[in-house]
Amino acid sequence: MKNSNIKNSLIRKVSAAFLATMFAGCLSASALAQTAPWPSRPIKMVIPFGAGGGTDVIGRFLAQKLSEGLGQTVVVETRPGAGGSLGSAEVARAPADGYTILLGSSSTHGINPGMYAKLPYDPIEDFEPIGLIATNLFVMSVPKDSPVKTVADLVRLSQASPGQYDYASSGNGTTSHLAAALFVSMSGAKLTHIPYKSNVPGLTDLMAGRVAMMFDNITAMQRQISAGTIRPLATTGLKRTTVLNDVPTLDEAGVKGYDLRGWFCLLAPAGTPAEIVNRLNQELVRVIAMPEVAEKLVSLGADPETGTPQELKALIASEIVKYKNIIDLAGAKVE
Repeated sequence: MKNSNIKNSLIRKVSAAFLATMFAGCLSASALAQTAPWPSRPIKMVIPFGAGGGTDVIGRFLAQKLSEGLGQTVVVETRPGAGGSLGSAEVARAPADGYTILLGSSSTHGINPGMYAKLPYDPIEDFEPIGLIATNLFVMSVPKDSPVKTVADLVRLSQASPGQYDYASSGNGTTSHLAAALFVSMSGAKLTHIPYKSNVPGLTDLMAGRVAMMFDNITAMQRQISAGTIRPLATTGLKRTTVLNDVPTLDEAGVKGYDLRGWFCLLAPAGTPAEIVNRLNQELVRVIAMPEVAEKLVSLGADPETGTPQELKALIASEIVKYKNIIDLAGAKVE
């Protein structure tokens, strides 16, 4: 019996030692994984809007430049739908390891919180802000052969024929939608909203004359404006933009006090380590400071502007309030 007890005791001690060794090994492996240099593999940048749109153009250009500095490829994936909500929610649910980031915007993190009763993500709690990329104005455009020559023409003609004039948007709740809804509210124009899944099919129908008007950021419309396939009527800032200096502002065109500006930013899932967020911010600031990057952004109708993660967090919080007020004023709702 005594020998049996000794044997059982030894077995317990050996088992305990084995388990302790295995546990320590797991901890060491975990610690090694956590201290492995980042990034050690490609990074995915989710763009929550359709390919070819303004956000996509900026995102792909930015991804190329970030890849050079990070030493790893930044792969772009478009996830359009629901005003950018689908792609944003995907990033919010992604592992917080620095390998999935979001090209966010005033749509996804300014407008959507006030437009959607059940947004599938929290714009503040579900993300780690990385930094602002740029701001930009919107431009109101019509087909090249449209009888509408001025903003006043559109207001007058639509009021004379209610239901005959449509405006396209890149989807319910997007900046494209809200900019137009605000215009309708402030001008008294009688226009019917036609939402598209993204800005590309809406812009296609605008060029074809199947819709009367569309608002979108200058970045998205610049190529078509330059090609003469659409005609700009007005921009949305209180001051004219350098890119379209010959185009009046809506304020100048008679819609007094109209002032709306969009923005682009980078975000990561909540819980992403601070050192990774800071590294991404440093790379972003470095890239935005490059003369060729600033020149490219300006050519696309965007004004380069960046800063710290904390500044972006404050901007998002203030823009949610601002856009909610505009949404209430315009009576814009997602059906």
